[in-house]
Amino acid sequence: MQPCDVPLLRRFWYCVAPSDRITDKPYGFTLLNEPVALWRDDEGTVKAVKDRCLHRTAKLSLGYVENGNIVCPYHGWAFSGSGQCVKVPQDVQDKPNPFGVPGYYCTEKYNHVWVSLEEPMFDIPEIEEFDQPGYRQVIEFCETWSANPLRIIENSFDAAHITFVHKDSFGDPDPSIRPFTVDETENGFIVQNDIKVKNAEHMKSALQMEEDETRRRTRNRFYLPFSRVGRICYPNGLENILCTFLTPMDNQHTQFIQWVMRNDSEQDTPAEKVIAFDRQVTIEDRDVLESTDLNVPLDRSEGVELHMSSDRPGMLMRKQLRQLIDATDAETAA
Repeated sequence: MQPCDVPLLRRFWYCVAPSDRITDKPYGFTLLNEPVALWRDDEGTVKAVKDRCLHRTAKLSLGYVENGNIVCPYHGWAFSGSGQCVKVPQDVQDKPNPFGVPGYYCTEKYNHVWVSLEEPMFDIPEIEEFDQPGYRQVIEFCETWSANPLRIIENSFDAAHITFVHKDSFGDPDPSIRPFTVDETENGFIVQNDIKVKNAEHMKSALQMEEDETRRRTRNRFYLPFSRVGRICYPNGLENILCTFLTPMDNQHTQFIQWVMRNDSEQDTPAEKVIAFDRQVTIEDRDVLESTDLNVPLDRSEGVELHMSSDRPGMLMRKQLRQLIDATDAETAA
């Protein structure tokens, strides 16, 4: 499975940028190999259309915003947020109907901008702590990885790699896998476990604990196709909720966006320490994940990979994606 080869994936919400990146100056992004131009109209509402003028295919994101519309830098054609062409300074021959470029579903949530190329099958993942008093959001990073998004999100549920990949951060030397539970949901599943982890000296302040080891009680929720909201609870009462969103740009690149919700304050643990903790962990992951095959077989029809019992969450991801693809194909054929 490579993302751009699966039409179904056009029907999901993807997190494409922190809200403050989208201004009244056009912003270009690639989603599932589709060029997308984003901007804010006169009311400050984010809009998204195909980033290709229908005249001579110039990128609209290289243009400017005028009267809330995006204007092509090449010949000045202007397009509304729905993609309709609203201004042509010159004459047009053989004008098609409708006259415009494709417009996309676009919204803002959690201080980020989300886009779906077609009508989305499911809502944006729910993060109930976002609106609860006592929790703060720490926006960590938004960057491009050279890995399949399914590989990256599988890794978030893989307990077996922690001892080896994260030996310099929180990985416990004991590689044995503690029992965990998996409960399926309408659009994914929930994994719960309780594991021992190392509390490295340089990470103690981020966890507000001085012990050399601690425990993580986790409730890690997977949302189809490539998202995770993982609650980590520590013995001292600290909650660190990892919100991870993988956005397929093309078959070689994935945008990785992550923030955390925490029930402490900036005075307790400065945001820079929170970010430094998770940055070390994700960089350790990145070095390995970017070495993996860009194709992920959903089943034996697409290739064979060996599995361990600890791979159950990843295998379930693949199974759920395959079932959804097959069901959608059957609907289309009916």
